[in-house]
Amino acid sequence: MADLGGRTIAVTRAETQLGEARRLFEAAGASVVDLPALVVTPPDEWGPLDDALAELEDFHWLVFSSGNGVEAVEQRLRRLGRSLAHRPSGLRIAAVGRKTARQLEALGAPADFIPPSFVADSLLEHFPAPGWGLRLLLPRVQSGGRTLLAEAFAEAGARVVEVAAYETRCPAGLPSAAVAALEQGRLDGITFSSCKTVSHTCTMLEAAFGPSWVTQLEGVAVVSIGPQTSERCRALLGRVDGEADPHDLAGLVEACGRCLGAGP
Repeated sequence: MADLGGRTIAVTRAETQLGEARRLFEAAGASVVDLPALVVTPPDEWGPLDDALAELEDFHWLVFSSGNGVEAVEQRLRRLGRSLAHRPSGLRIAAVGRKTARQLEALGAPADFIPPSFVADSLLEHFPAPGWGLRLLLPRVQSGGRTLLAEAFAEAGARVVEVAAYETRCPAGLPSAAVAALEQGRLDGITFSSCKTVSHTCTMLEAAFGPSWVTQLEGVAVVSIGPQTSERCRALLGRVDGEADPHDLAGLVEACGRCLGAGP
């Protein structure tokens, strides 16, 4: 396990999801600066998701790529007097990522399939059923998410219904503690768990520090959770210093350790 004792790490996640990341980094000895970069909100309209859930019996698979999607679908099902735990008997669930799978287990609806690597591409490669003739429901973020899953399943002959289950928006600005840590040069690393956390963090940094905002990250290790997030880091920050493997929070902690020369 990485030893991050004496290191200060900024964590950019949704404000409601900072707790687990903080716990893991603090367990490795790090001081954590919360830098919430996402606000999770309902989609602009619930109609498409509600319509799809009303026809849940017609789907073969329900595919979740985030815990936010799980939470949104469960909430909307409960409005109908239903739940994921009591879904139609012919409906199977696929989940990308440990956290998503754990949320499903906590609801009494364990996933029928979890890909070996916690990225969408792995789900496609290892999916346990041929696509032809399947009807799939993919609840997803309203904007900014990848359409790779829907496109690939459609090419394989599946009928895909992709609906907005939630939206992730940019917070109003940086917390004062994060601004102070940046101004004082106290950060050793900053972690990003999605493409949007990168984009939103850059937006907030520019609002706080002006045109030369990128200089605030000089000497700060930029660590990403996976390939797509790394691409966004390179595009907006000009670099990425480490990438999690596996692509989850525990992998993110280990990647910080490797970047900062801590631990094995």
